[in-house]
Amino acid sequence: MLAANLTYVSNHNKELSILDSFDIESSFLYDPIMNNMRNSQTAINRDKEFFQAMEDAYLFIPAVKNLLSDYAIPPEFLYLAMAESNFHTRAYSKKSASGFWQFMPDTANLYHLRIDDCVDERRDLIKSTKAAAKHLSYLHKKFGKWYLAAIAYNCGAGKLEKAIEKAGSDELSVLLNENKKYIPKESRDYIRKIIALAFIGNDEQFMLKSEYEYLLNRANAYSISTVELPMGESLSRVATLIGIPLEELQKLNKHLKYDFMPPHAKSYDIYIPYIKLSEFKQKYHEEPIGEIYKVHLVSSGESLAQLGKKYGISYKIIKDFNSIKSKNLTLNQKLIIPIRRAG
Repeated sequence: MLAANLTYVSNHNKELSILDSFDIESSFLYDPIMNNMRNSQTAINRDKEFFQAMEDAYLFIPAVKNLLSDYAIPPEFLYLAMAESNFHTRAYSKKSASGFWQFMPDTANLYHLRIDDCVDERRDLIKSTKAAAKHLSYLHKKFGKWYLAAIAYNCGAGKLEKAIEKAGSDELSVLLNENKKYIPKESRDYIRKIIALAFIGNDEQFMLKSEYEYLLNRANAYSISTVELPMGESLSRVATLIGIPLEELQKLNKHLKYDFMPPHAKSYDIYIPYIKLSEFKQKYHEEPIGEIYKVHLVSSGESLAQLGKKYGISYKIIKDFNSIKSKNLTLNQKLIIPIRRAG
């Protein structure tokens, strides 16, 4: 009985701390809609989705928390990302939002996340988290409370400003009024979902009773490292050099649309498991891209467009890879085609 009481007190205090980190009053503990979300998530038939998301992101979580801390964002905002994308870096919405933090193209551009034929940096774990942290910092500065920053992240600052003006208050209990509907239902559910997920993720007893107990320590033990690679380097070659499956490396680098580093810069950052960093430093050596990829000799009448179709990549990539200014090709011109050489 004593242990049960101590556990209850411990969880209760954690929940109050989570609410405080969002600037939410303790009475929100009894919000019926939020508690219904929480209970539905922790039901036997639903918990696997939550834990699968945690399992998929076990390498990401420490890095995300560290980046949020760097920008003085409460670590519980990790669960905003979970509410947005379920921790899937390739998540894509009907409204064209993408990535771990579900950035729209315009917002991504505002924070200098590149989107082109080779990369979509909304799916870059580190760059998108830095952008999300900057955006949340801006929203917090604008509205003064973390729960307002979270709501504005979902519905937009302009819509929230109008809602606050109409309600005559920025109190959460007022904005969540189900009859007045000051903010959209999606946003009313959104802040509740974030809190419900944060409660579940910080409930050690719930985790201990599940088959995913190991995630309690695993999320803190694993992390990723950033390494710089030259233009055109092959992701599959790096995977071979450091001895990990290509699929695992691709999972950490879903911002890359192809196997190679983009041609728009002399070097580009990718992510590898931290435990492989020492091996990377020992074994990695740069090779000429002609040794990695296919070299194509231009025949009579061939065009960049034809070569793009032939090799299944955008002609713009072939153009950028070979620093070609014009679309016109010359007979016997040698072109590097960024697809893996046979053998």
